[in-house]
Amino acid sequence: MKLDKEGIKNIIPQREPFLMIDEVEDFIPGESATAYKYVNEEEYYFKGHFPGNPIMPGVLIVESLAQTGAVAILSMEENKGKNALFGGIGKLRFKKQVVPGDTLKLEVKIIKRKGPIGIGEAIATVDGKVAVKGELTFAIV
Repeated sequence: MKLDKEGIKNIIPQREPFLMIDEVEDFIPGESATAYKYVNEEEYYFKGHFPGNPIMPGVLIVESLAQTGAVAILSMEENKGKNALFGGIGKLRFKKQVVPGDTLKLEVKIIKRKGPIGIGEAIATVDGKVAVKGELTFAIV
């Protein structure tokens, strides 16, 4: 099922300027989500990171992945209206810089869940090349 920004906002609580995903290509509630971030030179963070050499901050790529995972977990009927917070970040590796003009493909698979806690396997790619890969632990509140 495809979602635009308004559809995304119906599931997760983040809003501009901190809504870090532009489109969801597909998601299976409680299992997985695939989303896209269209990295635009007008993004607020490029003014300072870094002038003359804009690079998307790694923490914001991780946040984009977390919001993608939140679509998967918060689209479950029992989690509607709740929030997913970071519980931890593991095995995270940064492999490629993300710059204006890139399309960031964000994929998260929920690999473990116990009560309100879970882990998502997360990977962000640009043109099929891994930019960031790791595991995100979340807590539903």
